[in-house]
Amino acid sequence: MGDFRLGTILGLEIRIDFSWFIIFFLILWSFTVAVFPTNFPGLSRGVYIAMGAAGTLLFFASLLGHELSHSVVARAKGIPVESITLFIFGGMARTRMEAEQPGDEFVIAGVGPLSSLAIAAFLFLLAWIGRQAGWSPAITGVAQYLSFLNVLLAIFNLLPGFPLDGGRLFRAIAWKITGDLTKATRLASTGGKWFGYGLVGLGVWQVVQGIVLGGFWLVFIGWFLRNAAISSYQQHLIRLLLEGARAADAMTRKPETVSPDLTLQQLVDDYFLRRRYQAFPVAIGEEPLGIITLGQVKEVPREEWSRRSVRDTMTAASDTVIVRPEESMTRVLEKMERSGVRRVLVVREGRLEGILTAADLTAWLERVRQLER
Repeated sequence: MGDFRLGTILGLEIRIDFSWFIIFFLILWSFTVAVFPTNFPGLSRGVYIAMGAAGTLLFFASLLGHELSHSVVARAKGIPVESITLFIFGGMARTRMEAEQPGDEFVIAGVGPLSSLAIAAFLFLLAWIGRQAGWSPAITGVAQYLSFLNVLLAIFNLLPGFPLDGGRLFRAIAWKITGDLTKATRLASTGGKWFGYGLVGLGVWQVVQGIVLGGFWLVFIGWFLRNAAISSYQQHLIRLLLEGARAADAMTRKPETVSPDLTLQQLVDDYFLRRRYQAFPVAIGEEPLGIITLGQVKEVPREEWSRRSVRDTMTAASDTVIVRPEESMTRVLEKMERSGVRRVLVVREGRLEGILTAADLTAWLERVRQLER
């Protein structure tokens, strides 16, 4: 669905996926209309709205704290963490690599539920102090209920469904016993997949029993966990493939280049309309100057095409769009994402040797997987 940057905490970029707004407003509505009026009757509508807003924000702050604990420990173990994204089912920390030892995996996975329990204990203590001091039920009620939710969050994450924390703990144990991370990941992913099916079955049973809303949520969550388990194993296999690959393995060699002095109209007429490519390297001789894409041209008003040059529109060659032939594919992927054009130029000693696109990489991965089968 896409996401946007919210800010930075402890040097970690925090992002919000657009799907997050769905669950945000559902929880806000549930807290305001049902949860707090039922559990703490006798307050005004305005107070319930304030409690709902505060409770929803604190709930997602708790989720963020949970993910921050994973990220801080991962960085302490030498695993680079790029960002944390909040989405419809919680949060996800984005790392560049997996743990190298089963013990590290166990600690990184285990700290999440522990942090949720710590947050729950703090909120419970706050609610108790508030009641003793005679604070408003609007304050103590929110703290008390959020304490309960954080306990549920810890318990849910400890369930043995990969990629939940419990599934990662199981993978760490299986990894320690078998000595094989891929086998352990396959076992954990299989368990996560069947755990997801179990939730789907439970949800269907609840719908049949008349618990329609709760049943549909279980079906939704179960199917999501099933897909996440399968996707996590596929990502692990892809990461294995990429670890030993280099840019030269997948690049298109000796690509056709365009002159920086062409007008955009000439570029469209002579290249984009006569070739199948969506982008061209810009070069003088063998010296790469940048990349020009069809998308960049489309952003320029058509009446300016005859006056504006390729040089004025292209993405200039820089560290984000240039890689060496021997550079690792994981590094190439990082640069593709940062460049904004999802392409990199493969350059050796100042000379253009090839171009590597996301499509090239996907095709290469598919060929490797077919050969492995």
